[in-house]
Amino acid sequence: QARLVESGGGSVQPGGSLRLSCEASGLIFSHYRMNWYRQAPGREREWVATVNNSGRSTTYADFVKGRFTISKDAAKSTAYLEMNNLKPEDTAVYYCKAVRGTAEIWGQGTQVTVSS
Repeated sequence: QARLVESGGGSVQPGGSLRLSCEASGLIFSHYRMNWYRQAPGREREWVATVNNSGRSTTYADFVKGRFTISKDAAKSTAYLEMNNLKPEDTAVYYCKAVRGTAEIWGQGTQVTVSS
C-alpha cells in the first residue's frame, strides 16, 4: 500500500531554517509528481510547491518564492522542502502529496512553528 511519511518539522525563530522530508513507500516514486501543501489554524489548506516526475521542473506559490526549495531524490524515494528565512506566517501543518494522473496520496503532516 502506498504511503507518505513527513518529518523534519519543529519550532524555529523568525529568520531560521528547516528541511522537511517526505519519504514514499509502496509506489514507483519516479512516476509521481510531488507537492507540498500547508494548513494554518482556521485556514484552508494551500499549495506551496511542486516538483515534477523527473525532479527537473519546480513551481512555487508566490509567498514562498526565493525562500523555499522543493526537490526529490529518486534513490531515496524522498521529496524535500528546504525552508529558509522563515516567518511567523509560515506556521502551519505541512503535508506532502504524490500525484500520478488522477491518483493522489497524502501524508499525515508535520507541524512547523515559527515564533520568537
